[in-house]
Amino acid sequence: MQQALSPQMQQSLQVLQAPLAELRQLVDAELRANPALEEMVPEKPTEPAEREASTTLDDQWNDYYAQRAVAEPWTRESLERREHFLDSQVRPPTLREHLLEQLLTASWPAMEARIGAEMIGNLDEGGYLRVSTAEIAESLEAPPEVVERVLEKVQDFDPPGVGARTLGEALFLQLRSQGRQYGTEGRIVRHYLDELGRRRLGEIAKALDVDLAEVQRAAEVISRLDPVPGRAYGLDTNSTVTPEVLVERDGEDFSVSLNSDEVPRLRISDDYKDMLGDQSKEVRDYLRDKIRGGNFFIKSIQQRQHTILQIAREIVQRQREFMESGAAQLKPMTMGQVADAVGVHETTVSRAVAGKFMTTPQGVFEMKYFFTHGYTNSDGETVSNESVRQAIAQIVREEDGRNPLSDQAIVKLLAERGLAVARRTVAKYREQLGILPSPLRKSFEV
Repeated sequence: MQQALSPQMQQSLQVLQAPLAELRQLVDAELRANPALEEMVPEKPTEPAEREASTTLDDQWNDYYAQRAVAEPWTRESLERREHFLDSQVRPPTLREHLLEQLLTASWPAMEARIGAEMIGNLDEGGYLRVSTAEIAESLEAPPEVVERVLEKVQDFDPPGVGARTLGEALFLQLRSQGRQYGTEGRIVRHYLDELGRRRLGEIAKALDVDLAEVQRAAEVISRLDPVPGRAYGLDTNSTVTPEVLVERDGEDFSVSLNSDEVPRLRISDDYKDMLGDQSKEVRDYLRDKIRGGNFFIKSIQQRQHTILQIAREIVQRQREFMESGAAQLKPMTMGQVADAVGVHETTVSRAVAGKFMTTPQGVFEMKYFFTHGYTNSDGETVSNESVRQAIAQIVREEDGRNPLSDQAIVKLLAERGLAVARRTVAKYREQLGILPSPLRKSFEV
């Protein structure tokens, strides 16, 4: 994918995509790099200066900034606080960031890059692809064979196993990265994984026409593979999540607001403005460059807030039933639909919701959680993939532990609820939920 973005546009995209903690780091870095910027004192907001009808450099100041703050912004204490915060907020890249970096450094055609980004956006925290290639092809109006080709490329990304749709595929991809895909290990994970789970090594040896010792050696290799390929890039479960969006019940409706208290407020330093007097052309050009850079950075933060708020309002409007009743009422919704409603590009929605969280009457959720494909039930209504997963989880919770339900039995129960789902889909969602096959559920019964 060939792109030519200016440094300012790259910075704007960074600001849009950054979660609150990362935004704080970006602001600190910009404050260090641009002496024209200063952080406003929250407890002493001031009125903006009067605008003047001119196109001079002074007009650029009056468009955005207030009068001089009483407190000195650049004290040793404030700098030490910023340094401490910056050092304490460093975090490793998320799985999504790690994969997008690999995508952006590859030379792919634009359509394939777009499909790849869509796939990465639909991976769960374990690195599994949560939608089918057919759904992605339909959503992006892309040829199915191209989507399949892109999936093969994404599955070559690091970490090995990412982009898999089943446990067996994740293990096979890891074996392939080790050059073992054609050995006994590869044959077992592709065709005899259930038998391996039941420790029927003798049956496997007979079916593969190999010695039992060979199967035991292969089983040992497979046991060292990671069933959750994205585990290393998972979120720290001990970290504190700061929601970007606050959704609260307001009578019969829901109010949507931003957590603006966590967003730094910036302006151009008046001390720096005072330096615009009788200076040489070289100095004035330097000052003008810093002023324009400061303007653009502040406007990028403002645009970030506006975009996130518009997207959040559209999410709440489309997922009203979820806000009232919970995950069972989650509706199918794509980023393309929200992008069309808000009036932005689909990739803008993807960046805006990346790593952002929303607090709702049902709890705190990642904004990406609300984007899901779905099915049409017997009443002609559409239900989300997440609703189907929740239905499967409920069925398993309520089953008789002495006689666990098979995947086919779950298919029949879902059909009674008006959900026509294939057996392989039930198996895929069951694995995503961390639910063992019925024989293993019975054997592990306490």
